[in-house]
Amino acid sequence: MVEAWYMDESQEDQRAPHRLQPNRAVSLEQLRLLGVTYRKLDADNYETDPCLKQIRKAESYSWMDIITIHKDKLPNYEEKIKTFYEEHLHLDDEIRYILDGSGYFDVRDKDDKWIRISMEKGDMITLPAGIYHRFTLDENVCYYSLPEKYCLLGLEALVVTQEITA
Repeated sequence: MVEAWYMDESQEDQRAPHRLQPNRAVSLEQLRLLGVTYRKLDADNYETDPCLKQIRKAESYSWMDIITIHKDKLPNYEEKIKTFYEEHLHLDDEIRYILDGSGYFDVRDKDDKWIRISMEKGDMITLPAGIYHRFTLDENVCYYSLPEKYCLLGLEALVVTQEITA
């Protein structure tokens, strides 16, 4: 089950949990009120998962891509990690499905406070258009299930979205 909490104001390592002390947990209902939706899916069988197929059909998600965030797999890795962590928003929903590894999505609440959402294998999140957010890997070491995907501090995500036509 996904876990979320309000973040502290520390500027230390972005991969750290950054929990307030005492912790202020954020429920799935609180995320839903911000327009953030969460689902748990079968990442081991994403290519044939009937739940993912149903979601894609219901939401008209016609395009998918896989991004592997790892220093040996992602060109300009250090630059990309900094870019992912820059606060930004999109004009369309952003959908991310974690196939392996783990990381954090941070979103701003209605009072402009950061909420950190811990994501791991099988988690799918939809961020609504117009919500300020950012992404970072966490401090966990991951070992991908495929032999060629043995990594330190990495993540593999399926990008699912509507096809944009001109």
